[in-house]
Amino acid sequence: MKPLIIGTRDSELALWQAKKVQHELKLNAVESVLHPVKSAGDLNLKVPLYEMGITGIFTKSLDIALLNGDIDLAVHSMKDVPTQLPKTVVQAAVLPRADHNDILVYKNLEFLDQDLGHIATGSLRRKAQWLNKYPNHTISDLRGNVNTRLQKLEDNSWDAAIFAKAGLERIDVLPQNHTTLDWMVPAPAQGAMLVVTTADNTKVLDALKPLNDRETEICTYIERSFLRTLEGGCTAPIGAYAIIKGSKIHFKGVLLSLDGQQKFEIGTEVDKEDYKDFGIKSAETLLNQGGDKLIEELRKVL
Repeated sequence: MKPLIIGTRDSELALWQAKKVQHELKLNAVESVLHPVKSAGDLNLKVPLYEMGITGIFTKSLDIALLNGDIDLAVHSMKDVPTQLPKTVVQAAVLPRADHNDILVYKNLEFLDQDLGHIATGSLRRKAQWLNKYPNHTISDLRGNVNTRLQKLEDNSWDAAIFAKAGLERIDVLPQNHTTLDWMVPAPAQGAMLVVTTADNTKVLDALKPLNDRETEICTYIERSFLRTLEGGCTAPIGAYAIIKGSKIHFKGVLLSLDGQQKFEIGTEVDKEDYKDFGIKSAETLLNQGGDKLIEELRKVL
């Protein structure tokens, strides 16, 4: 069998993730080579992501390469992947989840005890949750790969910036001056890696089966179902996290206005065998509480 061609973005973190999949495939006697590509999200670092108006801005280039037959599979940070995959592209494996938490990388934490503060993030979800907790703080947009964002924090007068802990740990750049934001609900599927291929590529589907982690697959399915039900094609400040504990799945989800002043949240659990509709029902609960009106308002501005 010819080596499989693994498509990946060309950032250090994306390459780490692709090499992880390559390593796992090799353990199963499957050879592969990497094929890095640049995404639109990597090429334009000046415009905030929500203003670029492109669904799957970090995944579209790899989708095209996959559908053109230039690659056999693509590796993504699962939180970057639209809940609706392109026609004929399928989820082939979800690897075991790393740390799901957001963290604050700071210069000095004293600013949290003051009424004013200045942090940086490119995420509407992080921005909204931060403003809900610290309404008088200033938020600056922060784009770029992990190393670029860490350097921008160093070069600017910001007090701190928010990162996904998993990304910094994976490429070994987690600074000591960080604190876990355990009150912040992460992005759906944060910390998980997704491998996709085409539906008719049985060779690749079979090769990837041993890489799939069933618990992570279930939890990210719930989170992404919650996101898809709420979102309806709109990029909104939405967080979701599911975890399996014994025979139960515990879930928390949140929907906020852009300024953080409106917040709809849910914390609930379900028996593990009843997971399929869990994310949808949790989203419908928030919509029925008034979240539907907030989503309509967000669609007008996003």
